[in-house]
Amino acid sequence: MDAGTDTPTEGPWYRQVSKDPWRAFWAVFLGWIVDAFDFTILTFILIDIERSFTVDSALAGALGTVTLLMRLVGGTLAGTIADRWGRKLPLMLSILWFSLFAFLSGFSTSYAMLFVFRALFGIGMGGEWAAGMPLVFEHWPTRFRGLISGIMLGGWYWGYLLATLTYEFVYPLFSATPDLGWRAMFWAAIVPALLTLWIRARVRESPVWVERQRRVRDAMAEGRFIDEPKISVFRIFRPDLLLTTLHTTLVIGSFMCVYYSINFWYPTFHIEAGRSTLPYLVAFNLAAIAGTATWGRLSETRLGRRGAVTITIAVGMAALPLYLDEGDPGALMAGAVLMGGFGMGIWGMAPAYTSERFPTSVRGVGPGFCYHAAAAIGALMPWVLGWLRDRGMELTTAMTWAMLISGALAAVLIWLGPETRGRVFHAGDDAPAG
Repeated sequence: MDAGTDTPTEGPWYRQVSKDPWRAFWAVFLGWIVDAFDFTILTFILIDIERSFTVDSALAGALGTVTLLMRLVGGTLAGTIADRWGRKLPLMLSILWFSLFAFLSGFSTSYAMLFVFRALFGIGMGGEWAAGMPLVFEHWPTRFRGLISGIMLGGWYWGYLLATLTYEFVYPLFSATPDLGWRAMFWAAIVPALLTLWIRARVRESPVWVERQRRVRDAMAEGRFIDEPKISVFRIFRPDLLLTTLHTTLVIGSFMCVYYSINFWYPTFHIEAGRSTLPYLVAFNLAAIAGTATWGRLSETRLGRRGAVTITIAVGMAALPLYLDEGDPGALMAGAVLMGGFGMGIWGMAPAYTSERFPTSVRGVGPGFCYHAAAAIGALMPWVLGWLRDRGMELTTAMTWAMLISGALAAVLIWLGPETRGRVFHAGDDAPAG
């Protein structure tokens, strides 16, 4: 069975699929939005946290680092569960988990307590991706995978935009008591837990996964051998998949370093200069939403995933002088648009690319492990930039060098692996995807 085998119909692309693929999309898309909101709200309140708990920039940055590191734990666990018991269950558990610990972060009475809550939050954040991405891509037709990849990843920037608006319009209500303001930002995170009720009632399990389980049961009943690991995480480290696992991790790891090099401390860059974050972050995120969808779609053309990544990286690196211009508002705005539309455009290909690298039997844990092992690599960037800042390096200088090095690595690494555009998902694809 191929993913999303709906018979093509006439009319716009969004009418050429049934309700089930769209429900799977909305479940993961909305979860990704709130996931992004809960994480990026931290980037707006770093200065408040430093003051509340009397910590330096390196320790403030470490709150982002520990979250990203723990995503690996959540992604591996949820991906393994997704391969064994289906994609829906770990998706719902992950959303409940990260909503709870984001909410509890607002009650922290010490830096150590906040550090622990953000670490636990990271587990749920990692699980949401690992379970959600295969659920979507195994519902949708192959011909739309790049486009849906880009639109879905754009959910992160909708969440970032929501965090921006919340900081701009809700946070000032607590200006008289700053220690309460940053806590209120975390308390808002309990609302997304309600999404799990809709997922449980309306979203169907992945048809590719269901068919895979049927084939496994039939094979066992007939006494035929089928290579179906009980714990799928071990499968991705066997010799035939090990290089795929390592290479995919390094590719997405370079993407992560690009993202956190230019985003984690970006609100601080504007706040310390006395500028409102609103116009620049709105421009950046709207451009990123358009860019991820556009480049995801273009990656379905002759450019492929690799060509699209290369172009977006090159333009993003060229936009750095405008993006971090310290004096000209017009240049800053142009830089925000270019960096969002191109520099972040690499993420339009990431969901599809990681899913296309692995066979169905490990499509939960394979992309989940690689994506979040990559996040663990990228996790160094918030701390490293904070550490450099504490030692006197200009924040803009540190961000620029981190982006240039990360971008160069991404442009090289993507070409060391195969082109994955157009790969079809089958319930019986036991062979490595490569």
